[in-house]
Amino acid sequence: MSSSSENRHDGTAQQPAPVSLSGDSQTSGASRPSTLKQPPPEKPEDMQRRSFIVASFWFIVLLGLPIWWKTTTIYRAELPLSQMVDWADGKACNPVLPVRIGIDAPALRDDEVQNLVQITEQTLDATNDFSGHRLQLEISTSADVDRTANQARDPNLALTVRLSPGESVASLLHTHAPVLEITYSPNSIPASGAVPSELTTYLATQLREVFAEERDVISHLFATSTMPSERRPRGPSQDVASSLSKRMTRSLKYSRTYHLTFSLFTSGPVPSSWDIDAAINEYMKPILNMLGPIHNFTIDTQVQLYAIPGVQSQVLSKEDLSSFINAAEWPLSPSIGGAPTVNFIVFIGNQTIGSVSETSTSQSWLIPQWGSAYLLPPPPTDHVSTELLKQPILTFTSHLLSLLGTPQSGPLPMRLSTLTRIRSADLLLRASSSLGSLARLSLALPSISIPSSVADGVAKSMHHLQLACSHLGGTVGLEHARIAEVEAERAFFEKSMVGQLYFPDEHKVAVYLPLLGPVGVPLVIGLLNQVKAWRNARREKAKKA
Repeated sequence: MSSSSENRHDGTAQQPAPVSLSGDSQTSGASRPSTLKQPPPEKPEDMQRRSFIVASFWFIVLLGLPIWWKTTTIYRAELPLSQMVDWADGKACNPVLPVRIGIDAPALRDDEVQNLVQITEQTLDATNDFSGHRLQLEISTSADVDRTANQARDPNLALTVRLSPGESVASLLHTHAPVLEITYSPNSIPASGAVPSELTTYLATQLREVFAEERDVISHLFATSTMPSERRPRGPSQDVASSLSKRMTRSLKYSRTYHLTFSLFTSGPVPSSWDIDAAINEYMKPILNMLGPIHNFTIDTQVQLYAIPGVQSQVLSKEDLSSFINAAEWPLSPSIGGAPTVNFIVFIGNQTIGSVSETSTSQSWLIPQWGSAYLLPPPPTDHVSTELLKQPILTFTSHLLSLLGTPQSGPLPMRLSTLTRIRSADLLLRASSSLGSLARLSLALPSISIPSSVADGVAKSMHHLQLACSHLGGTVGLEHARIAEVEAERAFFEKSMVGQLYFPDEHKVAVYLPLLGPVGVPLVIGLLNQVKAWRNARREKAKKA
C-alpha cells in the first residue's frame, strides 16, 4: 500500500521534463523580445471602400458649399453711390430759386424800360450775398397786367412793380395783391448807360426789403443743411436764425394733403349743433382755394358733449395750456389715409387765457405741429351760429397758415408764392440728404441687404431731383421735389433693409460654429488619415519595386 502511494504521489508531484530540440533552446527563449500582435494586412477592397466613403462625404461638402453660399448671400442691388454723395454734397445741383418780378411802366418808352431793368438787375446782383436766391426782372406787357384789378395775370410772377410818374420817389406795397406801387420824378429816370440812378437804386433797395424774409429763410435752410461747410452759404444773423428755427419747429412737415378736423367740445348738454360748414365755406374756403396749388385739404367735423378739459381753472396760465387738451378722453381724429391731421378745437365755456397784463385775456392758442384751440363763451341758445364762429374760423385760418410755414410779411398771394419756393428748397435739401445718408449707410455696412425696390426708389428720386433742380421756383418744381423726397425717404426706411441694421457678423459665428465644429473635425481627420494611408501604400509599392 505504501509503495503504491509513493509511486502515485511521485507521479503526480513530478512532471516530465520537456524534450529539448536543441541544446540552447532555453537560452534563446529567454533572450527573444516580446512583440505586439499586428492586425492582418488590410485588403485592397477595404481600402478602396473607405476611400469612396471619405470622398463621398467631401463631395457632398464641396457640392453644397456653393449652394449654401448662393442661398445665404445677402442681395445688394447696385446703387449709384458717387452720384448720391454728389447730391448730398451739393455738387450735382447748384440750386438757384429765381423770383420773377414784372416791371410795368406804361409812361416810359421801351428803351427806357429796358435800360431801367438792366441797371436795376446789375445793382441787385452787386449787392446780393446769397447766390441761391435771385431776383429776376422782366418787362410786363399790357396783356400781363390787369391794372383795374391791381394784380398780375401771369401766376408765375411773384410781384408786379408798377412805375408811375410823380413829384418824388416813393413806394407802396398793396396789402391784398402782389403789387408794389412806385412813383418817380422825371429826373430820376436812368440815362442810357450802366450808371445807377436814384430810381434804380431805390427800386433795388425796395425789392430787397420786400423779399428779405424769403431770402433769410432760404439761406437759413442751406446754412443748416448737410452740405459740406465750404459749400454752404452764410446764413442770416444769429437772432434771425434763432427766430426762424423756432418758426420751423412749430410748422408741420410738408405734405401734399392735410386732413382738417373741426371739433366742438362742451362741458354740458348744450350747445349740441353748430353751423360749421357754412362758416368754413365763408371764412376759410377762399384761403384753402388759394393754397390749392401747394396743398390739398380734406375736412371733417364732430360735436362732443360733456367733454371735461384737462384743466378747469377760470383763467388759464401759460403752463395750463399744455394740459388743457384732454387727449385721453376727447375723441380726436388721428391721421387718416396717411395724411397729417390738423386739429381745430372750439371749447364752449367761461374760461379765458391770462396774458402778461392782468387786465387783458386771450381766447386762443397755437399748438405746434398739432393744431389750434379756441375758447368760446356759451351762446344764448343751444346752437352756435355762423356769426359766432366767424372769429374762431378766422383765427384757425391764421393758425393754419402758420402751421404750414407761410411767411409773415407781405400780401397773402406773395406769401403763398414765397411758400412754394421755400418748400421746394426744403424738400430738395431733404431728399439730397436722405440719398447721402443711404449711400454712407451702404458703405459703412457691407453686409446690409439692399433690395431692388431701394435701387428703384433711388433712381426715381434722382430723376425727380434733377427735374426739380431745373424747375425751381414754381409749382412744377415743388411737385418734383415732393416726389423726390418721398422716394428717398421710402428707400432709406425700407423694412427689409432696416431689419439688417442690427445683425452683426458675430451672430453668424455663433450660429455656424456649433455646427461646423462637430461635423468638420471628423471630416478633416478622416481626409488626413486617408492621405497618409495612400502615401504609405505608395511607399511600400516603391520598396517592392
